[in-house]
Amino acid sequence: METEGQIQQFIMQQEIAKQQDLVALHELMRSILPAGKLWMEDGKNEEGKVVTNPTIGYGQQIMLLAKGKSREMFQIGISANTSGISIYLIGIRNKLDLAQQFGLKLGKAKVSGYCIKFKQLSDLNLAVLEEAIRLGIQLTND
Repeated sequence: METEGQIQQFIMQQEIAKQQDLVALHELMRSILPAGKLWMEDGKNEEGKVVTNPTIGYGQQIMLLAKGKSREMFQIGISANTSGISIYLIGIRNKLDLAQQFGLKLGKAKVSGYCIKFKQLSDLNLAVLEEAIRLGIQLTND
């Protein structure tokens, strides 16, 4: 199955309210990165063990890993979880930037090093969310 189909299948497996939020976020991301690579990560490691929630990814970058290794990775990830939705801005390296720059303006969200976690999309200021996402992309394009 192609990636877009996997993404739609994943979204449809969620409860209705979360489906609507994920569709809105997917549309936002496609408008920000219209030609960006799409990813659908199932959350399993090489041995097939579940290590994280499934994640929809957008864009691409080369991540530098330990011991001089690198791997291709998405720039922005969106994941549904039991308490809501998480958006991962993978390019943010300084763990304080996201919270300091956007934390108070975003709305009802928990903002950590490179993650914005919230219960529902209506709890957020969407203009500020888009600004944060665009910064995350810019940082991986520089």
